[in-house]
Amino acid sequence: MTSSHEPSAQASATDRMRVFLVQQGVWDTPLESMPLACGYLKATALADERLRDGSQITIHNFRGGLSPYEMAVALFAGDIPDVLAFSVFGWNFQAAGALAETFKQLNPEGWVVFGGTHVSHQADRVFRLFPHVDVVVNGEGEFTFRELLLTRLQNACAPADLDAIQGISYRIGDGGIRTTEARPPCMELDLIPSPFLTGAIDMLDENGRFRYDVALMETNRGCPYKCAFCYWGGAVGQKVRAFSRERLHAELEFFGRLGVHTIVACDANFGLLPQDKQFIEDFIEVRDRHGFPRSLETSWAKNKSNTFYDIVRTMKRAGIRSSFTLALQTLDETTLDLMNRRNMKVNQWEGLVEWLQAEGLDCYAELIYGSPGETYDSFLRGYDKLAQKVSRIAVYPMLMLPNTDYMARKAELGIVSVRGDTDDFEYVLATGSVGFADMLRLRRFVFWARVIAENAVLRHIWPVLREFAPWPQSRVLASLDAWVDRTDEPAAALLRTGSKAGDLASIGAAITYLYSNPQAKQLLRRWWAEEIAPTLPEQAAPLVEEVFRYDMLTQPMVAAAEPGTRLPVVTIRGEEYFLRADVAWSYDVPAVLTELKEGKTPSLEPNPVTLHLYYRTGAENAVTTTNHETIMHFMGTPEETVKALAAVGTAGTPVGG
Repeated sequence: MTSSHEPSAQASATDRMRVFLVQQGVWDTPLESMPLACGYLKATALADERLRDGSQITIHNFRGGLSPYEMAVALFAGDIPDVLAFSVFGWNFQAAGALAETFKQLNPEGWVVFGGTHVSHQADRVFRLFPHVDVVVNGEGEFTFRELLLTRLQNACAPADLDAIQGISYRIGDGGIRTTEARPPCMELDLIPSPFLTGAIDMLDENGRFRYDVALMETNRGCPYKCAFCYWGGAVGQKVRAFSRERLHAELEFFGRLGVHTIVACDANFGLLPQDKQFIEDFIEVRDRHGFPRSLETSWAKNKSNTFYDIVRTMKRAGIRSSFTLALQTLDETTLDLMNRRNMKVNQWEGLVEWLQAEGLDCYAELIYGSPGETYDSFLRGYDKLAQKVSRIAVYPMLMLPNTDYMARKAELGIVSVRGDTDDFEYVLATGSVGFADMLRLRRFVFWARVIAENAVLRHIWPVLREFAPWPQSRVLASLDAWVDRTDEPAAALLRTGSKAGDLASIGAAITYLYSNPQAKQLLRRWWAEEIAPTLPEQAAPLVEEVFRYDMLTQPMVAAAEPGTRLPVVTIRGEEYFLRADVAWSYDVPAVLTELKEGKTPSLEPNPVTLHLYYRTGAENAVTTTNHETIMHFMGTPEETVKALAAVGTAGTPVGG
């Protein structure tokens, strides 16, 4: 946990209204997640001179995994705030409620404010569960929160009459709830000050380094679609609104100067607007001058327009890395109807994959398991069909989220759900199309799909097995599940337990284990030797075995996984890599993989080569998350690829270290 702090002169001012903004990330990792939502709130509040002079606003940013007790000690050991405001997500809902109760014991006259999509328009439930919460913000919160603070500054008492403030629900004196007029979404987003350029968010740690795993940005808000499972930012079915090019360029410049490797654009449909091409042009221009940022991750436009294709070509020419997403969610026609997605062009995915592969680019797909209309068999059919074309498939559970169409039609669709024990998500146990038993089978399959395939513990072996075995991806994962269940290998215990639980914590623990523990890596090799290798065709076996070896050796370099190994560190255009030099191979595995992507059948004749493999340093943080997009940036990569990417668009910059 770390907190951002006001300058000491302000921190010592006892007459100022003290405001704590609290955010907690989902991942329990060494590096923090950027508190973007709180940053917007703080920047907008302090743009008002009255609040700038009359308040002290502090962001408390907690990593996932901290208990309410640990957060309470950090929050309340010093001065107690007048206003305690939470950015509430499903994963921190319970903790926020517990901290609200503690706060009211310390300051009964203080205000507790909840905001975020998980509580927006949910005041009845929030107030029933957490009687110490005073105000719930409905919809976009920046200007609403500023008005709340101004009201508190002028009248330091419990909320009494807040009817003049749009977009809130609050308690009234008789124990009832009053909801005010809805606040229209902000159409001129530049009116919201930048949390980066204003200094609202602390950027550097005590050693002067960028303190977050990635930099989060918004280029726009809103989503034109109305998918039944989604409540993206509370702005579904809305016109997309964009920040100005000048504002976004200044933010990119800011992160470029800080040497930030990866920007994550928190947009619903990046590549939908023509100005997204301008953003990429500015991204490249900043990268060429500063060497950073190097990578862009985002949720790409569901319907791919000419703008999208133009952006992809531009990024390819410039060597900007990204994970191109096919947000399919299902391949089943009945399920698509119930999702309100039947007519979306995203379903024309095969042509897009072929185009990306022809451009030499990779992509991954997203599926949701447990959706109404889907069955166990239809899900696995869709999974294997996708796996024939796509290297990674991200699989997520069907969560019942507030304010969605699925939640409104829960009874009609036969949905049975249960709330999480440490979070506030409703996990689907059964629907009208799939019963409890099959849902448990799906959950167990998805554990292995997420750990092994989505998070790329194995990533290159899939097309080789399909070509020469043939083993569909689901069969490989089922083989590992069955083997782990019956093996006498002690190292399998964590995976065996995790596969039965199947929750996010178990998935994260398994990913960390397989990447960081030498016994776990040996476990995979034993499974392969006992279950897969004996089934391989004799002529193809040497090549397939070499690809499996390549998969294992190019996993991110985590020191704990290779005790005693001391790889040299080299610098390429300002970034450090471990170098594993002169690795001998009986086949040119990268060339084989390229041929398979191009639809060619590789030769089975040996073709000995020697490769230098480069591993970006700092993988320890990436492998403790379930974020496959981040993990991919730490994979071992052949020298030619690393230096080619480093050389693109960097006139006057030396390639090597």
